[in-house]
Amino acid sequence: MITPAELNALPAPQFWRRVSCALYEQLVLLGVIALTFLVPNLILGILFGASLPGWLTFTYLYVVLGFYFVWYWTKSGQTLAMQTWRVRMIGPGGHNLTRKEAMWRYVFGSLWIAPCILLQWLLGLQKWQIIEMMFTVTVFLWPLTIYLDRVSPLLRQSLPDRLGRTRLVELPKNLVKLS
Repeated sequence: MITPAELNALPAPQFWRRVSCALYEQLVLLGVIALTFLVPNLILGILFGASLPGWLTFTYLYVVLGFYFVWYWTKSGQTLAMQTWRVRMIGPGGHNLTRKEAMWRYVFGSLWIAPCILLQWLLGLQKWQIIEMMFTVTVFLWPLTIYLDRVSPLLRQSLPDRLGRTRLVELPKNLVKLS
């Protein structure tokens, strides 16, 4: 068992570990979206010939993904991808996040959507270009914000972590059981 104080003393994951974790997270999220969004919408379209409007689709996906992240972050501090890459999210003092902290971290973590919408509008991006841009921003550019951390460069907190008062830590290889 690892104590909150020991968790708090662990180093932050390096940039490429974060990127690898984010890439794997994208694959996991495809499964989550397929199960919770595509299947129900296919049934809705096949049975009733209807589809949700764009704004409702976006809101639905945002809420579904929010449930996924908040549940995992409050349960163990790790999503499925984070477990694979030995990365854990902790709150101030090294404790597991509360539901409120996890929800705020999710909101701050999704701020990358705003520049994507702005770039889509400015550049007139269409279809796959939008998906490519969003993928690039979430997987590569958003993790680069760890290098903007001038307050605590050793902790390498990303922008959402600083705003949400959370921190990512790299777990040791020999850690068997989490607290």
